[in-house]
Amino acid sequence: MQRRKFINRTTMGTAAMVAFPSIVPSSVFGKNAPSNKINIGQIGCGRIALSHDMPDTIRFDEARYVAVCDLDSNRAADGKVMVDKFYKEKTGKDKYMDTKIYDDYREMLLSKDIDAVVISTPDHWHSQPAMEAALAGKDIYVQKPTSLTIREGQQLREAVQKSGAILQVGTQQRAMPQFRVAAELVRNGRIGKIHTVKIGLPGDPGGPEAPAMPVPSNLNFDMWLGSTPEVPYTEIGVHPQKGYSRPGWLRIRNYGAGMITGWGQHHYDSAAWGMNTELTGPTSVEALAEFPKSGLWNVHGDFFVKHEYENGITVYTSGGYTNGIKYIGEDGWIFVSRGSYTASASDPIDKEKSSKALNASDPKILESVIGANETHLYKIDDQHGNWLECIKTRKAPISPIEKGHKACSICLISDIAMQFDRKLEWDNEKEMFINDNEANALLHRTQRKPYGTDNVKV
Repeated sequence: MQRRKFINRTTMGTAAMVAFPSIVPSSVFGKNAPSNKINIGQIGCGRIALSHDMPDTIRFDEARYVAVCDLDSNRAADGKVMVDKFYKEKTGKDKYMDTKIYDDYREMLLSKDIDAVVISTPDHWHSQPAMEAALAGKDIYVQKPTSLTIREGQQLREAVQKSGAILQVGTQQRAMPQFRVAAELVRNGRIGKIHTVKIGLPGDPGGPEAPAMPVPSNLNFDMWLGSTPEVPYTEIGVHPQKGYSRPGWLRIRNYGAGMITGWGQHHYDSAAWGMNTELTGPTSVEALAEFPKSGLWNVHGDFFVKHEYENGITVYTSGGYTNGIKYIGEDGWIFVSRGSYTASASDPIDKEKSSKALNASDPKILESVIGANETHLYKIDDQHGNWLECIKTRKAPISPIEKGHKACSICLISDIAMQFDRKLEWDNEKEMFINDNEANALLHRTQRKPYGTDNVKV
């Protein structure tokens, strides 16, 4: 397929409709596969990619990184150095891998040598490349939040379901044993019928004014903006030009919703696991939040969100609670978190308040054994490893698009509720607010052409 034809059919808004192919990764099952490895391309080589997604994928023998892509040529070069160095140290051969660099992920998706992609881009660049990867016959690991808007998430879900791609969402708390154990104990009634869940989640601080700056020659800033409005470049609005500290785009509403999506999808996904609501969601949402009155960074600060569920559970989320998830039932409570954690200097909290990864109102609750005939949840050791295994078996991964979209939707409707001084009723089937056109108008955003999920033909 010609490069121009592929790019036109995905992002340039042509009228042609694209049929979805039957997807079988060539390097997994193809006769010319080197050692039956899964050839992987990396989309986005920033902080999360270099510190988490790439090292946590490349270490598996079945994975074979062959390409990297970033709109910042310096970061792409760093990605190549990391991959080449890994294989040199692993094999003892200087030239074992000469990782290919792309400056446009759409060209990467044209390569028949690539079976799967890992997407570690800013939030506003999650759904579109994931959709296009599915169209191109690739399997996908995509960082959370799954989408920038509810509509983007719906479009991605549809594309993945039609294509048969194996998509894993990066909600890696499911691979942390304490979250599974807590969910199993709750699901099997060890604290009685649960009625309340309290989720601790911090907000972000405001920031300074930021004057316009010349765009660095190593950055394709127009494409970095993608479907979002055209704005002047400033370094703290994108990512650091030196180093890989927490980037400023995380605190700008054009590119995400702040901590309610950035960390919120982890906790809402884990809470849904314990509440047995992974494929549904709340029936109402109401929220209070503080927003900066000046400065470039404009996502929420301190906040409080309340969700009501059809099964009688009420979920409260606030930075005033200890970071983690507390299930409260008629017979006790269970608290679960990532455990001892020290935030970086640029994170919105100085230190994790709890050093206990798993706690309960009665220690005996945690000693309870889940019987053979009770509910046992999907158990994995590693989120990236589970994805690779599912590429080979074609079985559903632990965090498929359907569950990822629902968890992300809870984050997004919470952010919308922060904009209104009223309770919003939510229809889980239709995925829209009930009798509220003003709130429903925020379920999607205008997309700047030629970018955006609206311009991907499926």
